[in-house]
Amino acid sequence: MTPEDSLRSLSLDYLNLLINGQAFSDVTFSVEGRLVHAHRCILAARSLFFRKFFCGPESQTGLDPLRMGMGSGSPRGVGSQQVIPVNSVGYEVFLLMLQFLYSGQVSIVPQKHEPRPNCGERGCWHTHCTSAVDLALDTLAAARSFGVEQLALLTQKQLSSMVEKASIEDVMKVLIASRKQDMHQLWTTCSHLAAKSGLPPEVLAKHLPIDVVAKIEELRLKSSLARRSLMPHPHQHHHDHLSAAAELEDQKIRRMRRALDSSDVELVKLMVMGEGLNLNEALALHYGVENCSREVVKALLELGAADVNYPAGPAGKSPLHIAAEMVSPDMVAVLLDHHADPNVRTVDGITPLDVLRTLTSDFLFKGAVPGLTHIEPNKLRLCLELVQSAAMVISREEGNANANAQSSGAAIYQPMSEQADQHGSGSGNMGAGGPGNLNLDSMYHHHHHHHHHSSHDQY
Repeated sequence: MTPEDSLRSLSLDYLNLLINGQAFSDVTFSVEGRLVHAHRCILAARSLFFRKFFCGPESQTGLDPLRMGMGSGSPRGVGSQQVIPVNSVGYEVFLLMLQFLYSGQVSIVPQKHEPRPNCGERGCWHTHCTSAVDLALDTLAAARSFGVEQLALLTQKQLSSMVEKASIEDVMKVLIASRKQDMHQLWTTCSHLAAKSGLPPEVLAKHLPIDVVAKIEELRLKSSLARRSLMPHPHQHHHDHLSAAAELEDQKIRRMRRALDSSDVELVKLMVMGEGLNLNEALALHYGVENCSREVVKALLELGAADVNYPAGPAGKSPLHIAAEMVSPDMVAVLLDHHADPNVRTVDGITPLDVLRTLTSDFLFKGAVPGLTHIEPNKLRLCLELVQSAAMVISREEGNANANAQSSGAAIYQPMSEQADQHGSGSGNMGAGGPGNLNLDSMYHHHHHHHHHSSHDQY
C-alpha cells in the first residue's frame, strides 16, 4: 500500500464518520433548522476556532454567544448533548467545511444538474455560473471565520479558475470580496479581467467602489488594452478610444480566427508574410488548440512563425497548458512534437504536468472532475504519460547532454513507474519504436489504438 493509498483511505474513513453522523458523535449543531452531528476532537484538531470554542472556560456552562454568531441564548439539550445553533453560515457551506475538516478534501461545486436559485440554465454543470461563484465566496468567508486557512486557500484557487469563465458581474463580485479579505492573487486576476472586459468606467462604477474603478482604468492604460480591446463595447465611440492602427490589428486578428475556423492556414500564412500579422500577439496557437482540429494546429506550427510556448493572458498559460486542461491527447502530442515545454510555468508557477496531475488525482478521488465529467480515463492517462515522458526526456538530456543518445533511448519510454503506480494506472510501457525514436505523435497513435479497447477496472 503506497503512502498515497493509506492517506486516501484515512481521508475516506474520517469522511465516513461524518456521513454516519450520529455514531460516536459528541456535539450537535443546528444550521438552518437542520441538525448536524459531529465530533469535538476532530473539529478541535483541525480548526483554530473550534479548538478555542471547545476548550474555552465557557464550554462547561452554556455557550457564549460568540463573535461568530455561533448561537446565542442557552443551548437546547438533546439527551446529554447540547445543540449549538450556528447562525453565521448556511447548511450547504457548513457541510462543505466539515467535509474538508474531516477528510482534507473537498470539491466546492454545487451539486450538478440540481436546479439552483441563481442559475437558470438547465443542465449547467455549475463550474462557473453565478450559483457556483456564490457558493465559493460563502465557503471562503466561512473558512476565514472558522480559521480553516487551508480551505480558504483551496477556495481562492478554485475562484481564480472560475472567474476566467464567469460573467463579468460575478468577476466584479469576486473582485470586491478579494479586496475586503486582502487576497492579492485573486484581486490581480479579477482586476485584469475587469480591465479587459471593455466595460466603460461609468458602468464599472455602478458595481464597484470608485477607487477600484480608478485602479482598473490604470491597468487599462498600462496594458494599452483600452486601445486594443478585442470586443469594443457597443457604446464606445471607437475613435475616442481606439487609434486607427489598433482598429486594423483587431480586424487582422478577427480575420485570422475566421481563417483558422475554416481550416484555411494558407490564408493565415499570407497574412503573416504580407500584412505582418504577429501570431504570438494574436494568440493564434491558443485559439487553434481551443477551437480547431489537430491538423490546423499542426499546420500552424509548421509555419514556424509562432512561439509554441507563448504565454497568454494574465495567467500566462501556454498552448500546452490549454491542451492539458482540455485533456486532449491529440493536441498534447502535436504540441510536444513541436518542442512545447512540459515544464513551462504560468504566473502562479503551474506547469502542464501539474495540471494533469491535479486532474488525475481529482479524477481518482471523485470519479469525476468538476466541469469535465465526460473525461475519459484513457485520455487522461495518455496525456499524463505523454507529458511525463517528454519532461523526462528533457531532464535526461540536461543530465547527460554528451552521453550516447542511443544507449539512453530505450529507457525513455518507461513512464516514471512510481508516478504511474501512484495514479493507479500501472506502469504500462509506452512502447513506440526502437531507441531514439521520439516522435510523440506516432507514439500517441500507436498507443491510442493499443489501449483503446482495454478497459481499466481501476477507474
